[in-house]
Amino acid sequence: MSLQYVPDVIYDAGHTEGGELIKSLFLKMEALNSGQIIEVISIEPKVKEDLLTWVRIQKLALLDRKDFGEISYYYIEKR
Repeated sequence: MSLQYVPDVIYDAGHTEGGELIKSLFLKMEALNSGQIIEVISIEPKVKEDLLTWVRIQKLALLDRKDFGEISYYYIEKR
């Protein structure tokens, strides 16, 4: 059984990668309250490592990651 998360914010990052993605995501996370969830949508394969490292450093919770073809969906909760 797969859990479904209802995001409070959806961020379609498209081909955005590296520092630009992290910078944008940081600003979006700042606006969230503890317990809120952001869904990050990316079609850039290089994002996975950068995003997972950033989530760990920021002490956020990666709730789930789903891949559908070239598109990845990340569900991140602000703690």
